Amino acid sequence: MSGKNKFGFEPIAPTPAKRSRDRAPGPMGAAVRDAAESLTEATEAKVEARRQNAADAKAYRAAQEDGRLLMALPLVEIATDDLPRDRIALEEVARSDEMEELKASIGLRGQKEPIEVYTDARGRYQLKKGWRRLTALRQLLDETGDTRFGEVIARLETGAANRLERYVDMVEENVVREDLTFAEMAQVAITAAADPGVEGQGADALVNRLYGALHKMKRSYIRSFVTLLEELGEDLRFPKSVSRNLGVEVVRAIKAGQSIDSLRAALGGCATPEDQEVVLQDFISASGGGKPVAKRAGKKEKFEFRVGASKVTARRGECRIVSQKDFTSVPRDRLERAILAFEAALEEEGNPRVTSL
Repeated sequence: MSGKNKFGFEPIAPTPAKRSRDRAPGPMGAAVRDAAESLTEATEAKVEARRQNAADAKAYRAAQEDGRLLMALPLVEIATDDLPRDRIALEEVARSDEMEELKASIGLRGQKEPIEVYTDARGRYQLKKGWRRLTALRQLLDETGDTRFGEVIARLETGAANRLERYVDMVEENVVREDLTFAEMAQVAITAAADPGVEGQGADALVNRLYGALHKMKRSYIRSFVTLLEELGEDLRFPKSVSRNLGVEVVRAIKAGQSIDSLRAALGGCATPEDQEVVLQDFISASGGGKPVAKRAGKKEKFEFRVGASKVTARRGECRIVSQKDFTSVPRDRLERAILAFEAALEEEGNPRVTSL
């Protein structure tokens, strides 16, 4: 039988199954695809980096506006002649044991706390807070010549702070640390009241503004010392040594009408804080309005001198030696012999004998 149909066509042979095409990319395709993927990843990374940079820039501007940025400034660029300091007898503070301790700490560990500065009308950096740290660095630079002490870490004031706010900022740190005497706090109020940039307020009124964080009783004591300093002026040669109770009693006598003419004359002849205290006690006794104030318990008297390159500070129960020598490098037995010789010399009468080490 013929395989043709009535139209004369033969049956169509079945189409063989097609094999799936191998779609694995060739070398060129693979390279193109890798390049495209790398480009996509790089683009996403750049977009993320731009977002992060924008966030960092925003955070930087916010920190700058808030005065939270620190900078390293050369010591020679910091001036201290615009804002009066909140301490009396700065030269004495600069030579104190506490200053030596601060210098030793900075020498070993570096400056840990920044100072604060602002720019004056001439564009100079002026010190607002951190006089002791700045002074310690200046002394270390002079004594050692080490350039690492030639810069100070500082925080720059931003915004338009007024003059009174700068006084508040200056005293705030020391008041919190209870590092100022009542006489020093009173002096700040007196100085601020005399400042042309602080108008319309007397020293007594400024006490509340400057020391608003303190208890009202402490502010009352400060106002008493304002009166004391204003009444006695430069005749009171050792204001820092006047105790709280003694100062308050003297002011009470003054307000009761006791004449201060003889007091000022007597104070002018005082050569020591102890002489001054006696005169003030006599003034209180003569006024009849109060009783003598007991001396502060535990008050430490001291004197200082130098032996060679060492500075010696003597107090009751304490003798301190400050030297460039590294005492930790001296063997313990040698130190013990030195201390025994020192104690033996103190016990001797007449001229002490120096024991050879």
